[in-house]
Amino acid sequence: MSDAVLRAVLLGHGGMPDGMVDAVRHITGCAEDAIVPITNRGMSPDALTAEVQRVLGTGPGIIFTDLQSGSCGFVARRMNLSASGIVVISGVNLPVLLDFAMNRSLPLDDLVPRLLTKGRAAMGCAPAHLEDHADRAASNR
Repeated sequence: MSDAVLRAVLLGHGGMPDGMVDAVRHITGCAEDAIVPITNRGMSPDALTAEVQRVLGTGPGIIFTDLQSGSCGFVARRMNLSASGIVVISGVNLPVLLDFAMNRSLPLDDLVPRLLTKGRAAMGCAPAHLEDHADRAASNR
């Protein structure tokens, strides 16, 4: 474990960042600065970049985004290229954010693979036979 505790932002569309971060805080009781929600609503890419920089500085930290593309994804990836120690995880879900909040003292090299595994494993459906169809469709791509 590292002495540094990582911080993150959740960069997303509309009210999604506020709602997801509120749920994480409700479930985990984590500090308000553990994950800071930032919406793109009414903000230019430059304004989004400035807000993320204000919160994370130059890192280390994680920028979670709702989508890989669009203004949030593009801003995050641009910041990843310009600041060392900034990791981008796109397609975020609640299990990923919960795991981050509870394990953010881990080094980035240990935490990021853990978060990706957690997020991918969190998807499922009922009835289960439809999941089999999804698995087959993915393998036929």
